[in-house]
Amino acid sequence: MAIIEIKDLKKTYEGGFEALKGVSLDMEEGEILALLGPNGAGKTTLISALCGLISPTGGAASVGGHDIVSDYRAARSLIGLVPQEIALEPFQRVWDAVTFSRGLFGLPRDDAHIESVLRQLSLWEKRRARIMELSGGMKRRVLIAKALSHKPRVLFLDEPTAGVDVELRRDMWETVAQLKADGVTIILTTHYIEEAEAIADRIGVIDKGALLLVEDKAALMARMGRKTLLISLREPQAKVPDALEGYGLELADEGQTLVYTYDTHAERTGITGLLQDLGEAGLKLSDLKTTQSSLEEIFVGLVKESAA
Repeated sequence: MAIIEIKDLKKTYEGGFEALKGVSLDMEEGEILALLGPNGAGKTTLISALCGLISPTGGAASVGGHDIVSDYRAARSLIGLVPQEIALEPFQRVWDAVTFSRGLFGLPRDDAHIESVLRQLSLWEKRRARIMELSGGMKRRVLIAKALSHKPRVLFLDEPTAGVDVELRRDMWETVAQLKADGVTIILTTHYIEEAEAIADRIGVIDKGALLLVEDKAALMARMGRKTLLISLREPQAKVPDALEGYGLELADEGQTLVYTYDTHAERTGITGLLQDLGEAGLKLSDLKTTQSSLEEIFVGLVKESAA
């Protein structure tokens, strides 16, 4: 059974604004889903509904078999939430902040677990420091530690690496990978496309409250990704020769490079014929290089399609 089940979840605010338009999604244990979307797309609204911070106006959802409305406490006890905003008590010490969060779930003290979490997040040396003494990146780690204090089975990370430097971001990716190995299910919202590409199993794209797609990351890139052949010329060209017009070529690098885009799944890529016709057109090549469409390009294309 899926640990998260969402069926036709809706949220309409007073005035008629639809923040969620019938979102449906299932997630298995130990899976990482990256939820991508522009600002105002509905990412935080979805997480807030699942965590009981706002009430949905339609549909249903459950976590670990517990309905998020009728069995709220049981559902929420399985969830760890790392919010987008850093809201911490500045005078509180790191150790106290994390143990307090565990106590909110009615759980007994477990110093060994808290120590393990702090060490995992490189916070052990800072355990006696006051929150106000920490850098922004360290405060973000404290938020994650608080979310993990009660051993949740589901973790929501809402823009967890916003404002964090590259080194700390990669450390957090390693932490997420370890949590996955421990069977924790993770939904990550992010503006960093490379973050989704690096750690997610599946990619979800949400825009204007609607889930445009949820698909295996590799399958999505294979299905929607296109390859580009960059043909470096020995001599720059002012225009694409008329004999090559049928290939849809573009000139780049001040006429020094021809750009040919093709579908890797097509029966024929057309590359063999193109190279032959290049020679017949009198063009001499100095180099060939292929590039794959990035997840960012795919994401931008999907959002543009939904806006059309």
